Amino acid sequence: MRTKAVRLYGKQDLRLEEFELPPIKDDEILAHIVSDSVCMSSYKAAIQGPDHKRVPKDIAENPVIVGHEFCGEILEVGGKWQHQFKPGQRFAIQPALNYKGSLAAPGYSYPYIGGAATYIIIPNEVMEMNCLLPYNGEAFFHGSLAEPMSCIVGAFHAQYHTKSGSYVHEMDVVEGGNMAILAGAGPMGLGAIDYAIHRDRKPGLLVVTDINQERLDRAASIYTVEDAAANGVRLVYLNTNSVDDPLGRIISLTDGRGYNDVFVFAPVRAVVEMGDQMLARDGCLNFFAGPTDPGFTAGLNFYNVHYNSTHIVGTSGGNTDDLIESLQLMEKGIIDPSAMITHVGGLNSVVETTLNLPNIPGGKKLIYTNIEMELTAIDDFAAKGKTDPLFAELAAIVAKNNGLWCVEAERHLLRHARPI
Repeated sequence: MRTKAVRLYGKQDLRLEEFELPPIKDDEILAHIVSDSVCMSSYKAAIQGPDHKRVPKDIAENPVIVGHEFCGEILEVGGKWQHQFKPGQRFAIQPALNYKGSLAAPGYSYPYIGGAATYIIIPNEVMEMNCLLPYNGEAFFHGSLAEPMSCIVGAFHAQYHTKSGSYVHEMDVVEGGNMAILAGAGPMGLGAIDYAIHRDRKPGLLVVTDINQERLDRAASIYTVEDAAANGVRLVYLNTNSVDDPLGRIISLTDGRGYNDVFVFAPVRAVVEMGDQMLARDGCLNFFAGPTDPGFTAGLNFYNVHYNSTHIVGTSGGNTDDLIESLQLMEKGIIDPSAMITHVGGLNSVVETTLNLPNIPGGKKLIYTNIEMELTAIDDFAAKGKTDPLFAELAAIVAKNNGLWCVEAERHLLRHARPI
């Protein structure tokens, strides 16, 4: 079986190549990738090359396939796994295998498995660790977004609280409590809003802040105040640049009681410190944003730590249970992370997209690995549609869906785009 894939050979050395996959072994699975979304972690791996903790030192001689947020279909199953998996099954994957204590992961460490490919071989350890996850949803792109969505799910589950006089940690956010998502109108913040108002365990008040009114307006048009209210959540969007005393305004929304759960979605010292000042007694601050500066610090009120039992947690990624929950919620239509996606492209666009990811505005960049298409912002579909019938139809489809990528758009693209 021949595959086309983007492989990493060294620092900033990504190459789109075609090569032969070996026959699968008895404990392996052959699969067809349909979609993969580009993660900032892939950019970091591409920039650092063999210095990255998950990337092997010998990639110059034995390159690895990049991409770890992928979804596809199983084609052939080795004898060992035929009792559990069948050809034709759709799947997603948990890349954090933690196999025998190793940091090796699909998309970072393997020559034959990664999301930026047409066909892959799934090694035995993925199945051994229960990280090959059946997916029964309609949209392949939902399967690709299950991994970033699982990071949000994990963050909510990592929150903890205690009752007075007890040392037992009660995990998860406070049901019916006050929650704030700071710097929350970016792609991951949108996923957090969706999860907060549509899961079973909901806050009573959810305040979402940002300093960009355009992003806030877009968030409010997707996750409306009315929909949140119908789900029992009072949702407030607030531009902290538009008020003289943003902290006072935010706390006033709780009648001075403060917030049980605060999520910080930007590695900005002022945002972290505002979050700390907002906490109610026993309030939990989740530092969700991943800083690139290993020396990043911010102030913390230790008087409140001592007397008000405030505390802080940090999460990086989600576990397999979080990913399974994400898949199940999407399959049932309870959450829809389509709002995360702002750009769509083909396999030919992966190298440039990955190496320039910090400089490309917007949210998630979704790749369909079997087509040839330059990375294109959804907002630019209509303009490109003036000369390209494919984009004209895609523009019409997303326009009917509040400007969001959707199952109908995916199906049309897969039927009519140029194969790679």
